Order: sequence, then C-alpha cells, then structure tokens
Amino acid sequence: MTPTPARDAPADAHLVPVLETLPEYVDHWARQTPDAEAYIDQGRATTYRELAAQVATFAAALRERGIGPGHRVAMLTDPRAEYWICLLGTFRAGATWLGLNPKYQLEELLHVVGDSRPSLLLGIPHSGDRDLTPILDRLAEHAGAAAPVMLDTDGTNGWDAFLETAPPASGRPPIEMPEPDTAALIVYTSGSTGKPKGAVLGHRGLCASFRIQARHNDVTAMRAIVNLPINHIGGVGDLCCTPLVQGGALLFQPRFSPPAILDAIEQQGANTLMQIPTMLKLLTEHPRWGTADLAGLQFVAWGGGPLPVDTIEALRATGARLGTTYGMTEISGSVSYSRPDATDEELSRTVGHPIDEIEMRLIAGDDAPVSPGEEGEVAVKHPGLFLGYFGNPEATRAAYTKDGFFRTGDVAVRRPGGALRLVGRRKEMYKSGGYNVYPREIELALESHPGVSIAAVVPVAHETFGEVGTAFCETAPGHTVTPEELDTWCRQRLANYKVPKQFRIVDALPLLPVGKVDKMCLRTMATGPAQS
Repeated sequence: MTPTPARDAPADAHLVPVLETLPEYVDHWARQTPDAEAYIDQGRATTYRELAAQVATFAAALRERGIGPGHRVAMLTDPRAEYWICLLGTFRAGATWLGLNPKYQLEELLHVVGDSRPSLLLGIPHSGDRDLTPILDRLAEHAGAAAPVMLDTDGTNGWDAFLETAPPASGRPPIEMPEPDTAALIVYTSGSTGKPKGAVLGHRGLCASFRIQARHNDVTAMRAIVNLPINHIGGVGDLCCTPLVQGGALLFQPRFSPPAILDAIEQQGANTLMQIPTMLKLLTEHPRWGTADLAGLQFVAWGGGPLPVDTIEALRATGARLGTTYGMTEISGSVSYSRPDATDEELSRTVGHPIDEIEMRLIAGDDAPVSPGEEGEVAVKHPGLFLGYFGNPEATRAAYTKDGFFRTGDVAVRRPGGALRLVGRRKEMYKSGGYNVYPREIELALESHPGVSIAAVVPVAHETFGEVGTAFCETAPGHTVTPEELDTWCRQRLANYKVPKQFRIVDALPLLPVGKVDKMCLRTMATGPAQS
C-alpha cells in the first residue's frame, strides 16, 4: 500500500507512514532507507535491508512447520536481536506472538503457556546464572508443543538449523500480509489481583498506538535502548515498535545496567531513553552519571509510576526533553503525555494531558461521568484498544461500559488546566472507617518528603476501622528518616483516616520482574513483624 504521512507529524521528522502491520513498516524502511541501522546487538549493527531478509526467512521457516494464522509462537529470552526477528517473523507469517520472562518462576510460566497453548516455543539456555533448558522442556510438554528451539545450541533444534528449513529466497511461495484486525500479540497482565489474563493486541491497533507515540516523542530518528522484559508492553511496544514505525534503531541490552546505558549513550548514539521510574532513579544515582557525556540524549520518558523531583532535576540537567506518559497493556499505547513545557512539579505529580486521538471520561461506580474536579475511574475509547482477553469473553465484556468505553481500573482527577493526576487503582482502594482510601495519594505525600525516595502503601485488617494502611519507604541517598517523622509529615498533609498506622523504613522495595513494586509481597510483609 502507499504510505501517507501521519497526522500532525513534525515538519522535520522522518516521514511516519500510515501502515497497518509492523511487517509493512520493516519492508517500507528496507526500501526507503535500506542501509540505515535497524538494530545493534552485541556490538554488531544490522541494517533495515538485512532485517527485512531475516524476518522473511523466519516467517518462511514457520510456514514450513505449518505455523500461520490461528497459531501462537512463544519465546523465553532476555531482550536480544533474535527476539525481534522472531516477533516480526511471527507477525509476517500471520501467527500470534507472546513473550516469556526468564525472571518468572516456573508456575507463572506454566500458567501462561497452559492458557495460550503455543504451537512453538523458542528460548535461550541460560539467563544470568539460571538454567532455562529444563524449564523450556517442561513448558513445551505442558503446552503440547514440539521440542523447543534453542538459540545458542547446535543441532536440529538450534536457531540456525531452524532458519535453514526455510526455502531459498528465490523460490519461496509468497506470504500475504496479515489482516490488520487479527491478533498479533498476546501480553499477559501482571496478575497483582489474580491470575494473569492474556490481552490480545491487533496489528492495526499496535501501529496506531505507536505512530501516536512516535509523534509525541518528536525525535527525528530514534535510537532507543531496549532493556525491558519482552513480555511487557513497555519492552515490546514503547521501546521497539515506536522506533520501528519511524525508521529508528534499537540498541539491545539483555537487562537493566546503568553502565551499559551510559555506554550506549556515549558510544552507540542512543538519543532516546524510555524506562520505568525505579530504573531512572538508579541510573541517576550511579557514580558515572555526573561524568558521562550525555549531550546526545534528546528525550527521556517514563511511565508506570511517578518520578521523584530530585531524579527529574538530574535528568533535566542533561538538556534532554523530559516526558511522562500513562498507558496500559490493553490499550497497547498511551492515554496521556506530558507537554514539552511541563514543570518539574507537573512531571512528578501528573501523567500529562489526554491525547487528542481518544475519547476519555472519568466515571463513578455506576459508569456515570463524575463532576469536574472529582475523582473517577479513567474510561477511554482508543485506536489501540485490544481485541479481548484470550479465551475469556466474560472478562472482555466486563472490561467495557455499555457504551463501549474501556474501564482502565485507574482512578484519577483532572487538575485545572487539564493535566491528569492518578489517585490509584480502583482494585487497590481500601475502606478505613467507612472512607475510601487510595494508596497512591498517600505515597505521593510521602514521596514529597526529602528523606523518602519511593513509598508504597498497602492495607491490613483492623478490628475497629476495617482496614488501615502500612507504609513502606525507601530513604533517599544521604538522608535518614524515622517513622515518627513520617507520621507527622502525613498528618500535616492528609486527612486523619488516610494516615498509615504503621511506617516501615526499608533498604529496597520488592519488585516484580517488570520493575514495578510487588504489592502482593508487601501485603505479606505488612502482616509480619517489622524488620529491625
């Protein structure tokens, strides 16, 4: 198809063509900029011409195995080039792809493959010091799939051997591009309130979402560090799909490493950094941060939570434009972005302004819109909305209002001027003495204390009030703080029923494999004795 410019694309930006599947973007850039770098992995650069050939070969190998529309392909690996080839090749073959995180425990992985039933599993034999070979064998058996394809081993199940099953390029039968409104990707939600559900994302929605993001990032040719897990929409979408739709480059790193990030900025020309808040905080606290040459950094963005003001100040000192965003798996992209002139206060306390391409309302429990200035659940109509939860039509129906708005589960309020401030998750809300309490509001109050770097609040049962809060706080570098001090701080800023009944100072909050705070773990910790 003939590409057309994306609406509102900056005049000096790469032309962002309007295409309906990601493989079409690979082919487009292979024609337009064939010698441009598509990715760098382990020091080796690969062009768009080479990437297009790799994707076509992988798709042809899948078809030789009879894998196409209606099939699923799963991969267990850290971020690396083969993951990207596998994902794009699976899309090109018309099958559906899902990523598996090597940090997950076996039971978590068994749930995902048991639910999705992939026809083919691929993976790496080791991640760090963890042996993944027996895990892959167990997963393949559980899914009823063939023996897994191992990336780093010789023999019939090796990566190279798999690709060699594809017919020669000159004699391959043509493969039609997938239909835009069919399943491309399954991303399993974090499962913080139950078993993870598989959100099925379509080709058209993925492309629409990340064209929007490419425009908001406003970097002419993104060179983005790819180091988030491949089972996470941030790792697959934000870090990989956004550069692809505008012809940028991916710089693969197997895991988060501040020295590796700084090396990529200095040596590989990384100009875009999209990370979760905990990663940016750790990066700016690294000893090399103050001496590294960060002049090439053009844009730094984060999502999934707020960022402390001192971290924002450290990032702003680089001269890069800063931005925060708010999105979720089921939308595949973002609901809001901060504006280029956002202040540090707005960046730390809001998630920016809703984008023009969506309809958004804040609703009460009966789905009626709330009054201006009132808290309500964010409900949206978005071009990137998912096709549904895999094999779960009941959960899909429950996710929408009667008039077709997706219920995000996030509670927010619109500030004067239109910026959106998240209050918390509806499912995380608890009642104390009959009042609704949103942990995020308390966490923000605690994080405004100069001695607190990150805070997390969870409810515990209470004989009189039903539930009360327990706050876990990481101290900021160079600071000390006491529970008594934090209690006083909160009482000066919050209604009495919102003030936690217990404050615990911790060296580090427990994190989920995707880098978010593990509140299920904190709930268990909150019912046990405090650690001295």
